[in-house]
Amino acid sequence: MTAAELTEAVDAGGLLPPDQPVIVMASGGRDSTCLLDVAVRLLGPDRVTALHLNYGLREDSDGDEEHCRELCRRLGVALETRRPQRPEGPGNLQSWARESRYAAAAELAVPAEARIATGHTADDQVETILYRLASSPSRRALLGMRAEDGRLVRPLLGLTRADTTAYCEERGLAWRDDSSNDDGAYARNRVRHGLIPALAEVHPAAAANVLRTAELLRDEAAVLDELVAEEIGANGAGPGRISLQRLAELPPALRRLVVQRLADRAAGRPVAGAARHAEEVAGLTRGGSAIDLGSGVRAVLENGFVRAELVSRP
Repeated sequence: MTAAELTEAVDAGGLLPPDQPVIVMASGGRDSTCLLDVAVRLLGPDRVTALHLNYGLREDSDGDEEHCRELCRRLGVALETRRPQRPEGPGNLQSWARESRYAAAAELAVPAEARIATGHTADDQVETILYRLASSPSRRALLGMRAEDGRLVRPLLGLTRADTTAYCEERGLAWRDDSSNDDGAYARNRVRHGLIPALAEVHPAAAANVLRTAELLRDEAAVLDELVAEEIGANGAGPGRISLQRLAELPPALRRLVVQRLADRAAGRPVAGAARHAEEVAGLTRGGSAIDLGSGVRAVLENGFVRAELVSRP
């Protein structure tokens, strides 16, 4: 794929409309470097802002920041940098870094009514699906990342890491390789360097088959989502509620989806594992008037109707 073909593919995807500014998450790697250059070519430098977070976790972290600064000078793009302070004590380092990135991006994007673009590729999609499949027993694990999720867009999700590499080489764009991507201490790296090559030995089209399966499941998930939406708020229940009687009548699979949707809506984000409590929620009259769904969300029974509410953040 040539640089022109890649740019046309991103443009055809419609995730970077010319009438809306964009915040590009810039790590300095090949994927974000490719995305930043494509965004400038499609929108012009005045509508693009790059955001780089320097976590200070590696000896070459400052080098990554300087690389992004020089790249933005070359492209005529404004660069915003952040240096978040890692919290003390134990915790998931990658989760903290991810939350810091998206919080900083939202801080810039909301006032400007801008989109937030990340450089995730099809390779990242495969890794995400396999990682979630191993670590998260839920339907959502198999659906992968969405190309568009609110303000967040992933314009390169249909392209491969090889495509972005070829783009940068053709355009004469240098990039930085993150040495931590080879660290086997991180589970996602073990998926990339161990599991995916092993699956390729089983079948050469393993990665493509994972992507195709996720695509089919997303289509089917859209149908299920419509069924869930029809149940919530129906029969006079009001928005965001369902009658306890109707919840108990639903097939177990649909009941789980309804409870998950109620919890996600209340929290404003996915509530991992809420669906596991569906049977308990359906039996609320026997076990009380409320039940904890996790992540600071609970299901409440009021006047024969079930709703979910956010009690506290975990």
